[in-house]
Amino acid sequence: MRVSIPTISLDPLVTKAFPQVSKTEAVSRLVSFIEPGNVAVLTGAGISVDSGIRAYRGQNGRYLNPNYHPIFFHELADPTPKGHRFRQRYWARSYLGWPAIKEAKPSTSHYAIGALQYSNLVHKLITQNVDGLHGKAIPITWGAYEKQRRILELHGRLRTVSCTRGHSQSRAVFQERISSLNPSWRKYVDELARTGSEPRTNPDGDVELRGRYFTDFVVPNCELCLLEGVNADEASIIKPDVIFFGESISSAVKDRSFRDLECCDKLLVIGTTLATYSAFRIVKHALEVGKPVMMLNIGPTRADKFERIEKIEMKSGAVLTDVCSLVLGPKAHHDPELRRLMMSGVVQPPIDDTADNDTGG
Repeated sequence: MRVSIPTISLDPLVTKAFPQVSKTEAVSRLVSFIEPGNVAVLTGAGISVDSGIRAYRGQNGRYLNPNYHPIFFHELADPTPKGHRFRQRYWARSYLGWPAIKEAKPSTSHYAIGALQYSNLVHKLITQNVDGLHGKAIPITWGAYEKQRRILELHGRLRTVSCTRGHSQSRAVFQERISSLNPSWRKYVDELARTGSEPRTNPDGDVELRGRYFTDFVVPNCELCLLEGVNADEASIIKPDVIFFGESISSAVKDRSFRDLECCDKLLVIGTTLATYSAFRIVKHALEVGKPVMMLNIGPTRADKFERIEKIEMKSGAVLTDVCSLVLGPKAHHDPELRRLMMSGVVQPPIDDTADNDTGG
């Protein structure tokens, strides 16, 4: 069966035009939506564009990079020599792309949501993003438990890796292991950093190799698997803890996403086309259980056909900080932690994708 990358139909019967509004009106509508509190927020790749991470799709719902051919889960998990070549390709590209993801800083939108979380206006946050930026923009008073309770990473995280037998390690440790086994590639990464010529990085950390071949790339084995007697080919089946194309989120994650939604009064969707069904069904479920839904996104989305959704076609970075200031009022200036969150964040969109900023994940 041919498996395609999810995208957004441009059929006029499926999508519809939403009226353009001024920034003032957009801020006012968002304030009215958020101010009562107990809001669930669902975010996509668009919210990380101001952090320098490209979105998957542009304003027409299509992939921004027409040459992007992601590896599917069944290819990565194939224990045969063919699967090993897929893993060489994936980890060579991901090895080059990880530094940009690791060094990315939260945008003003990430911190604005952090301020709303700190004030308990946003009770639950569900993100499709695997970059970990929401976790970097949380209140300093939150420990690991509160962070895990309040933020659900729907599609996983790039910062940890696991083998198929469940042995896990941090991405930083795995990256160092790759470096030690591939000195020529490490030299190449150092050269890219020195010249500032970073390769184009996709939201999942994958990059284009620009003519560099990966046949010499050594993929680390899982050392614990080897100690348990697993053969080397199977021990090399290691993946980041993210959901690949062709892979489904677990029932536990799906169930939690529904619970997180159901304990809130409404849903605010930011920076996503909802092309992946795992995110789309959260919006569907919100409508089914009678929750108001508002979307902040530029371009068509999978949910545009629903009449009960209120949509604002605008970049999150253009409005969320102002929304926070109005919703939080004087305490945004008097509370030191709120002041820190409100004054933090970068606005550094990728230079070559500025026309498509804040489109969907």
